[in-house]
Amino acid sequence: MTHRTIPPIPLVVIDDVVRRALAEDLSRGDLTTDATVPMDVGGVPVLRAREGIVVAGLDVFEATFKLVDPNIQVERLSADAMRVGPGEIVAKVTGAANPILKGERVALNLIQRMSGVATATRHLVDALPPGSRTRITDTRKTTPGLRAFQRYAVRCGGGHNHREDLGAAVLIKDNHVAACGSIATAIQRARDHAPHTSKIECEVDTMEQLAEALEAGADIVMLDNFDDATLRKAVALVDGRAFVEVSGNVTLERVPIIAEAGVDAISVGGITHSARAVDLGLDWS
Repeated sequence: MTHRTIPPIPLVVIDDVVRRALAEDLSRGDLTTDATVPMDVGGVPVLRAREGIVVAGLDVFEATFKLVDPNIQVERLSADAMRVGPGEIVAKVTGAANPILKGERVALNLIQRMSGVATATRHLVDALPPGSRTRITDTRKTTPGLRAFQRYAVRCGGGHNHREDLGAAVLIKDNHVAACGSIATAIQRARDHAPHTSKIECEVDTMEQLAEALEAGADIVMLDNFDDATLRKAVALVDGRAFVEVSGNVTLERVPIIAEAGVDAISVGGITHSARAVDLGLDWS
């Protein structure tokens, strides 16, 4: 895979999400910490990976502590998109123990989930055949409120992003077709309505629907839940006339098979909606 620069999440987006997360946890203060830990007690806990992961979310991790106490310092010993092994220290946090403890859970919740998305994405990217041009992409199946974080994590894992939101691109799904009568009608209406800068993607479930979408001039076709044999026939039918995306029933084992069929992208909702939060801990010495 070629190297790509990963633009950071805008600070204004980080600030908004983290403030809401902290308000959820600290709206009534921290009864335990305020009762047991005086403000003059210091601490230097370390963020440690307890399993092999791909790191994502260090800006978010640091911003969480800075919003609780701007005097807290975070020293990064790793970087986003880097692989780290079990036991490796990712970052050190230095400051008053009281505010560190108040921000600890929110900071961990966010970086554990972001690193989980990055790690799951990396597994799929690594399953692509050497030299493959096929992209692994996310979908809009993200956690409400955390889309920017999860999409960034996908990029850290070597994946690419699909459309940002409903206004970003035309994607005609089966229910759109059912509502307006046919694929050809849906594509023509989309072409009449969409700006000239927007490509038109159409989801298809059968070879017959694929032929209709191609005839109607779809720029991108999404082959939904095609088996391996039908997938190869579909790519041959497209014959370069459209960008080919595959979605549905994508497993780690199927990724190389799908890629070798010659598709352009494999979209996987599971890398955001079902990625496991990885085991990262804030260890106090």
